[in-house]
Amino acid sequence: MISDAAIARVASREAERFRAANRQAFAHHAAATGWFQSVPFHWMRDWPSPVPIIAVSAKDATLTSIDGQRYDDFCLGDTASLFGHSPPALAVALAKQAGEGLSYMLPTERGAALSQRLAAMFGLPLWQVTTTASEANRAVIRWCRGISGRPKILTFNGAYHGAVDDAFVDLKGAAPVMRPSLVGQVHDLRNTTSVIEFNDEAALVTALRDGDVACVLAEPVMTNVGMVRDAPGFLMTLRRLCDEAGTLLVFDETHTISSGYGGHAITHGPTPDLIVVGKSIGGGVPCAVYGFSAAVGDRMAALNALRPAGHSGIGTTLSANALAITAMDAMLSDVITPAAYDHMLRGAARLVAGLEQEIAIVGLDWHVTQVGARVEFLTCPVPPRNGGEAKAAMHPELEAAIHLFLAARGILLAPFHNMMLVSPVTGDDQIDGLVGAFADCVRALKE
Repeated sequence: MISDAAIARVASREAERFRAANRQAFAHHAAATGWFQSVPFHWMRDWPSPVPIIAVSAKDATLTSIDGQRYDDFCLGDTASLFGHSPPALAVALAKQAGEGLSYMLPTERGAALSQRLAAMFGLPLWQVTTTASEANRAVIRWCRGISGRPKILTFNGAYHGAVDDAFVDLKGAAPVMRPSLVGQVHDLRNTTSVIEFNDEAALVTALRDGDVACVLAEPVMTNVGMVRDAPGFLMTLRRLCDEAGTLLVFDETHTISSGYGGHAITHGPTPDLIVVGKSIGGGVPCAVYGFSAAVGDRMAALNALRPAGHSGIGTTLSANALAITAMDAMLSDVITPAAYDHMLRGAARLVAGLEQEIAIVGLDWHVTQVGARVEFLTCPVPPRNGGEAKAAMHPELEAAIHLFLAARGILLAPFHNMMLVSPVTGDDQIDGLVGAFADCVRALKE
């Protein structure tokens, strides 16, 4: 066990170490009064450090701060730079496109080639481009409701699908509740969003029984409440029950693209009716895609033919802009490759083995979970089976102390939980350095 006193001691010491090493970061935040809370977007304050590190540049799997510190980056923009910061092929393609126009509101030859690359990689024939995964999820929900004539969607407790209001419903005990973190929502989302626990087949049968659910929106593995693996056979059961109920199955693979080339569905199955991929698909350039089957495409076309011309409520002026198309085409052509995944998965296995060894040495009842190139240690003895168990197992103060300790030793983890990403350009030396610093941290916490 790790005591509260030990956590407080380490957190206090590491906060002081951070202050001493990041004086320019503090000065920057004091001067950035034009930004709300001194940052250009409010969740940048969610890092556990006293103030966020101020980034100057990043290349491959290394980030450099305004204070001249170099960090082995296992956050990688919370998946946006999963394949490394500024891959050369992407940088060259973006520079060329910048001289040829950034947004036309017209299709391009490169866009046609990209659609074929997407179909080949993810196994669905038809695609659309949005600016973010949040926008893609919102569009998919709208399409599913529109083509099915059904009002409800079904999500899983603790899931996160970006800034999509419909998904901000959780369970408290067995009762659905509006997620209290959703700012300014005045409508009761529970009328049109049902929520159950992940891996609960009985609850899934009940939720789909009335035939009013347009789609199930799911990550094939939950990744935003810690990581919760699918129970054996659950996803196949989910696929079968959706088919029986006439409900569309949507996989949000924005994070589970880490599972392997083509994402989790291609790597492990089953095939969804629609898929959403964001963040890493453009190497950090704001863009996302959603793909769907030919049958879904036919239903969408029929719906489009019936609606009046004008605003559909789906998409924005910058959707499918030329810069985004170029970014994704470069990434899928030269960066997101089977060879890249070979390196990522081998490195992730090395990281898992190292962390598990150090946890065993110090006798902690923690465990390590892996979803391809995505690794996370959880400070609980048994892997959670659903979002409720995952939330109950979290220890924010302990996790913050660990993050501070690692940052002081030049290692960045994602700020929201203990997630680590291995990119195609992450070196074994970086992985071993993380394992060594983690070992030092848990020993300090047990002193």
